[in-house]
Amino acid sequence: MSLRSPLGRVLGLGSAKDGTAHWWAQRVSAAALIPLTLWFAVSLLALPALDYGTVRAWLSVPLSSLLAVLLVAVTTYHSYLGTSVVIEDYVHSTGTKLLSLLLLRFLYVLGGGAGILAILRVAFGS
Repeated sequence: MSLRSPLGRVLGLGSAKDGTAHWWAQRVSAAALIPLTLWFAVSLLALPALDYGTVRAWLSVPLSSLLAVLLVAVTTYHSYLGTSVVIEDYVHSTGTKLLSLLLLRFLYVLGGGAGILAILRVAFGS
């Protein structure tokens, strides 16, 4: 027995079966951000100074640079998931919604890539 109307079955209207995966991705990325953010805050507070040389020496340690890159990547992904939901929920025109989602994805890839590149350049000293 189905609760969908015959017209809904024919038109394929109903659940897109995508909400659960998005919900889990949002929760898992939020859970990953907790230890990464705590590590970042504690690590920065433990540094003797916040000048370029000190931060560069800190980021030259492989574990520090790896965790900093992970922090930027997970933060970017988590933020993208949240803002894409806002566009999907509140932009009703199909063309504007598609353009907004494409622009949003482009900007997040650009921003996240720029953050990761900045960390790697400081870590490797170029």
